[in-house]
Amino acid sequence: MDEERTGRGPAVTELRRRLADGLAQGRLNQQQLAQRAGLGRTTVSEALSFRKPVPSAETVAALARALRLPVPDLLGLQRTAAQEAGAVADDGPGRPIGQWEPHDLEVHPAGPGTTAARSEASVEWALPRYVSRAHDRVLVEAVRDAGAGRSRIVVLVGTSSTGKTRSCWEAVQPLAGQGWQLWHPFHPDRAQAALEQLHHVRPRTVVWLNETQHYLGDRMVGEQIAAALHHLMVSPERGPVLVLGTLWPEYAAQYTALPAPDGADPHSRTRELLAGRTLVVPDAFDAPALAAAAVLAEGGDRLLADALIRARTDGRLTQDLAGAPELLNRFEHAHPSARAVLEAAMDARRLGVGLHLPQAFLTDAVTDYLGQSDYDQLTDDWAERAYAELAQPVHGKQAPLRRTNPRTPRRPPATPAAGIVAAQAAGPQFRLADYLEQHGRTNRRHLCPPASFWHAAHTHLTRPDDLHQLAVAADERHRLEWAHHLRRRAADHGSTGALSRLAASRAQTGDWDGAEALLRQAADHGSTESLWRLALRREQAGDRAGAEAVAQEAADRGDTYALYRVAVMREEAGDRDGAEALLRQAADLGGAESLYRLAAMREKAGDRGGAEALAQQAADHGDTYALGRLAVGRGQAGDRDGAEALARQTAAPGNTDALYRLAEIREEAGDLAGAEPLLLQAISLGSTIAWSRLAEMREKAGDPDGAEALGQQATAPCNTYVWYRLAEMREKAGDRDGAEALLRQAADHGHLSALHGLAVMREEAGDRDGAEALLRQAAPWNTYVWSRLVEMREKAGDREDAEALAQQAADHGDAYALLRLAVMREEAGDRDSAETLLRQAADVGITIAQNREELGRRWRYGLDPDGTPTPPWQPHTNLPHTPPDAP
Repeated sequence: MDEERTGRGPAVTELRRRLADGLAQGRLNQQQLAQRAGLGRTTVSEALSFRKPVPSAETVAALARALRLPVPDLLGLQRTAAQEAGAVADDGPGRPIGQWEPHDLEVHPAGPGTTAARSEASVEWALPRYVSRAHDRVLVEAVRDAGAGRSRIVVLVGTSSTGKTRSCWEAVQPLAGQGWQLWHPFHPDRAQAALEQLHHVRPRTVVWLNETQHYLGDRMVGEQIAAALHHLMVSPERGPVLVLGTLWPEYAAQYTALPAPDGADPHSRTRELLAGRTLVVPDAFDAPALAAAAVLAEGGDRLLADALIRARTDGRLTQDLAGAPELLNRFEHAHPSARAVLEAAMDARRLGVGLHLPQAFLTDAVTDYLGQSDYDQLTDDWAERAYAELAQPVHGKQAPLRRTNPRTPRRPPATPAAGIVAAQAAGPQFRLADYLEQHGRTNRRHLCPPASFWHAAHTHLTRPDDLHQLAVAADERHRLEWAHHLRRRAADHGSTGALSRLAASRAQTGDWDGAEALLRQAADHGSTESLWRLALRREQAGDRAGAEAVAQEAADRGDTYALYRVAVMREEAGDRDGAEALLRQAADLGGAESLYRLAAMREKAGDRGGAEALAQQAADHGDTYALGRLAVGRGQAGDRDGAEALARQTAAPGNTDALYRLAEIREEAGDLAGAEPLLLQAISLGSTIAWSRLAEMREKAGDPDGAEALGQQATAPCNTYVWYRLAEMREKAGDRDGAEALLRQAADHGHLSALHGLAVMREEAGDRDGAEALLRQAAPWNTYVWSRLVEMREKAGDREDAEALAQQAADHGDAYALLRLAVMREEAGDRDSAETLLRQAADVGITIAQNREELGRRWRYGLDPDGTPTPPWQPHTNLPHTPPDAP
């Protein structure tokens, strides 16, 4: 019996023998099998181990499908094995909702409450009474659906400390009385815990994915988690379940953004999972919510009463309750050394370093954040005092910078990820408060970290993703030597992004063997993108068999893009049959983009029925892009009815491109009456650009009031472009007052370029004084306009004022104005003045990477074409920190 319980009965022995045979026949290792099956590596290892219990039915089914083995036969063996072992039903992960404390689920406490009556006298934390808002009503409906037996996913999207997690906690309370479980994947690593256990989730479970970016945004397994969640939702026998998550808007935008044509698509499954399942949480309480909070405050809620005193005007009640104002106050009034530590932490986070910041890195980075006077006053124990100051909690909730203890995931030693994980930074690590992180992203976005920051990063950071992200950031800020050395260090620690970038540098110099070696190294670390780049290189070199082999290797890892790209190259070379064979192979493996390409080939060949069938097949897999492109093509060919029929099949919230393009085609053909209904339908489905097009049509048709009414309806910041376009049309028509009024509305609602755009129009019309007046008004919103003012003053011969304006721009964190002035001085032959200004720009932080040619004027900056540092002009010669090997 002991042997049976440990997985050695006859049925489980036969089950594992057949799985092992399938693994051998497929020529896969366990890591590859885990990726293909969408399972965790530990799950696969335990399923094949005779020392482990009988694997679950879900695990066996997933492995059988991945190995192309008969699923019913293996499930029969699994049931028999479970009976032989006397297995009991797995209750799945999680525990009853009523056994959870809200703060264990990362609900922010708002202030200290009562003291427990235990001998340890641990402190509990109080929450204010809850104020329901509009988004809560939508969330409550989702919870009701789950309680009624329908699985649901809802991800709340909002900025830091807006009450997202608390909303989820309040919403699930009715499920507690119905016996539901709640599972928070957290140990030992969020993403790995989710991937390992999602297949064991049982019906009537709330899956709690607070800070969902730690799951879906994981570079290694995020897409696998998205696929597992999707499978959980569409498997009736596993429901009902409720998945709740939270995201900041920048993460939501990143995960849902459509890829560039023929570009990589790193979040395809995540985008599909989130489509129609996000719920926006506003930053501020509206008037009804504030009134409801006031009633609760009058009823004795002290926390709400105190918060309303401070936050009634702007409505940012949850941020106040979460301690954000005090966090900001602590930052602004910190001791210089403590503030320098926070600034280094803010810069690290906004430039891509992970949550856990090594103390050695922060301490070493501080040097150049301090002025000389503050630096001279540092004592031997300055670091100890600074970290102690920053560890003091705010309102009992959180500290500006708190000590954290990240767990090291334990993975099999043979996997590529194991080597990467082994190189973790030693010593204490710290985490920056969320609100201060967001404050730094906004208020320090134009600043370049000093040399001590890059030196500390190169010396102390070891995570490959951190090093690669900082290499990219250094490159963008023209710290090219640091970028080179950080990229080399990232590659040494296994960063696939750094290896790919170095491979590109080798390829540019003609070193194809070196480039291929680096791409293969990146592929060995799990990068399928490197495989498709390698496949393209083989195809370009005429090695068609080699290209197909590499593309197939990528497909075996679950990425069909390499097959698609090789097929495109063959089609462009005239080999339609070869291209179609590869596309069909990719489509059979789930590549939706291949279905689109096949549809386009069929359409081009005159097989409209075949094209439409393939496009519909892609749509059935959740990708309507092919139908949309067919619709546009038919509209351009004059097939109005056929185009509109296809476009309406694609129409859905967030997918309005075909409708918009057809409206454009009709407008260009002079059919305004036919274009307007299509634009209105696109607007009803959430299209922001359709607002602008329709407003322009009204303006051109001589209906300025109707155009402006549309602009007034477009109140979201992303829609202020409507006002900008209308203003441009008014300006050209001679209505300068009307144009200025519209652009001021756009600027008031967040369109930072509006006044600058009007100034450009005034300058082009010869009204230099009017242009300059508008630029001076726009400067507080948009620091780029300083450079325009500098240029205008310089052209007018007022060099003193130009230099003063350039210095003002630098003081606001934008070195571009100094750069522009330096370029003009150099062009005028004043090389010494130009070099002085360039040094000033470098010290402030050059933030416009796309202007590198102009930035360096090709005579002071840069790397040689092979990616190695030139004997540099060092912009920080007065500082002790220089890149490795610098003279």
